[in-house]
Amino acid sequence: MSERTGGRLSRRAVITAAAATAGVAATGGALAATQRDGAPPRPSGTVPFHGAHQAGIATPQQQYAFFAAFDLESTDPVKGERLTPAQAAANFQRLMGWWTIAAERITQGHAPGPRPGGRPDVPPDSGIADGLEPSRLTITFGLGPGLFARIGQERQRPRRLEPLPAFRTDRLEAAWSGGELLVQICGDDLQTISRAFRTLRSRAPGVARLRWTQQGFLGRFGDATPRNLFGHKDGTANPRPGDAKFDRAVWSDGADEPAWFSGGTYLVFRKIRMDLPKWDTSSTRTQDETIGRRRDNGAPLSGGHEFSAPDLGKAAPHGGLLVPADSHLALVRNVPMLRRSYNYDYGFQANSQPVADHHDTPGEDHDHGQDMPKHSGGGHAAYDAGTLFCAYLRDPAEFVRVQHKLAESDRLNAFIRHTGSAVFAMPPGARPGKHVAAGLLPS
Repeated sequence: MSERTGGRLSRRAVITAAAATAGVAATGGALAATQRDGAPPRPSGTVPFHGAHQAGIATPQQQYAFFAAFDLESTDPVKGERLTPAQAAANFQRLMGWWTIAAERITQGHAPGPRPGGRPDVPPDSGIADGLEPSRLTITFGLGPGLFARIGQERQRPRRLEPLPAFRTDRLEAAWSGGELLVQICGDDLQTISRAFRTLRSRAPGVARLRWTQQGFLGRFGDATPRNLFGHKDGTANPRPGDAKFDRAVWSDGADEPAWFSGGTYLVFRKIRMDLPKWDTSSTRTQDETIGRRRDNGAPLSGGHEFSAPDLGKAAPHGGLLVPADSHLALVRNVPMLRRSYNYDYGFQANSQPVADHHDTPGEDHDHGQDMPKHSGGGHAAYDAGTLFCAYLRDPAEFVRVQHKLAESDRLNAFIRHTGSAVFAMPPGARPGKHVAAGLLPS
């Protein structure tokens, strides 16, 4: 009798198959309990792995995040022959089985289990998280647009999963964009996140290869809205998990999607580099009018508190509008999405860009305002810090619509560059005994 029935992957089948191939590492996804009281206290400990939705989306945001994109291998590592769609599909199914078992175990505080193809004299785990609690570790998996043709399942591709178009202000790096598989690892302890990534990556060799990684952080804001590296609050307008508005904005109900994707969502991922030296030498008024909110309390410039609805037609005392029509707030208001972004600060990337005086570098001309004299900045363009923008939404077309508008007139464009971009379908949660995206492939 077959060990696979109706998308069910037995542990014995996974471990048996694991003995034949090598593997990868990533991090674990956990399903958050529904919050119905606005902004609940941040919990500690473990987050359930199984559920209707993958964890790491509606989960109260953790302090750290690690993102890794992979591509399935296109050729047989031994024979060197190009893999057929059926062979690629078998590799995908094996990998998702290995990843799911490892993610389920480590997010709940257990050892990840045997490594596929591991030698008996090599430890199955790195040991770097021994004695540490999971610290709300979640591992969430995504599928890129190119995966479905690769595994011969183009008809099962979620209807709204299309590569993002080019936007006028994009300055994308191929090394930080795209991907067929995504692993999102979030938690409150960097050591457990590092262990999770190494665990998943160790299960990929021969099946998939790493394409890019990014890692981010937040301060300890408790129940308050996190702040980005511009000092402004980021996520004020988010819908609250557990209410109808959140469900409409984020989760697919399967009405016009493949049945296996019901309960899933989409992730738009953008790496946005910030020109922090230019921002830090701009006036408070310039900063606030660029965003459309006060930096100190997050309130819209039209008045009130952080969660007050902005009055976009309210006139300023000396003419014009209190909330400028080309401010970021005015252009992105009422977009149905969950923003779950992270800050990043990689410092000088001298290995990929020469460190030079930006005022003498072609294509990097800019000023710091009328009160700031010309100066030598030591290579502003080579300093890489900013936002890992993560938007979870039912329809990525909503992001595309507003991003075209932002690219044309957003005041914030003077301070940012989009350098990385990807979009993924995030499958629904896994049931016990089944792997993530088990319904995608025929049993």
